[in-house]
This record gives sequence, structure tokens and C-alpha cells, in this order.
Amino acid sequence: MNPSHIEHIGIAVKDLDVAISYYEKLLGSKCYAVEEVADQKVKTAFFKIGQTKIELLASTDPEGPVGKFLEKKGEGVHHIAFAVEGLQEQLTLLAEEGMQLIDKTPRKGAEGLNIAFLHPKSTFGVLTELCEHPE
Repeated sequence: MNPSHIEHIGIAVKDLDVAISYYEKLLGSKCYAVEEVADQKVKTAFFKIGQTKIELLASTDPEGPVGKFLEKKGEGVHHIAFAVEGLQEQLTLLAEEGMQLIDKTPRKGAEGLNIAFLHPKSTFGVLTELCEHPE
């Protein structure tokens, strides 16, 4: 697959404002973007550390993916995302190799990225996201 870097680490939180305040103090930098991704029923906040970002995820609907995660597992690391090129081609190859995909085709995510998730059953229990900057 050959990802270029860890694009971000997603952390599920119950209260976005409280989490933003904590990370601003911890990292000594301000949150640079807050965005709602309506189709994923989540509100996100971003911090940049070098080339990698921290994405805080707060559910906007308890029935959404992050809402269900928080109910089942509580706050904590939700996923890891890798930056890749040729996302659709990568998904096709991974499926051919037997990887269980959540998304068979890319969709729009936060910050305008094209994204797709791999099922934790195929990734040693870690929800894995692949991200590509649109051309």
C-alpha cells in the first residue's frame, strides 16, 4: 500500500469544547479547524503536530458511528488514518487480498479529503482509515 504518512489519529470525545481546551493546553497550540460532517453524524476539531493531525470526534447523533462507539467503548482512540495515493486502486487491491472493507469506494470526509475505512476485523482490531487529497 505504501502510505506517505499518518494523516491523523481520531479520538472520540463526549464534549468537544472540553477536549479542545485540554488539547490546546497539552499541545501548546490552538485548534485550527472545527467542522461538522453531517453524513457521518460527527463534529470534528483538528490539531497539527508536525505532519500528523489529531482529529477530535464528537457525535451529533447517538445512533451515528461515533455515538455508538462512545456508548460501547467510551472516550478514546477511535481510528488511525494513513495518507495514500490512488485510493480507489488501493481499495480494489486490498479487497482482492481479502481485506474486509467498510467503504468499497471513497467518500468525502472532513477537510475535503477522500476517505475509506477498513474493517477492524481485518486490521487487528484497529479501525483504519485511508485518506487521499482530491486532485
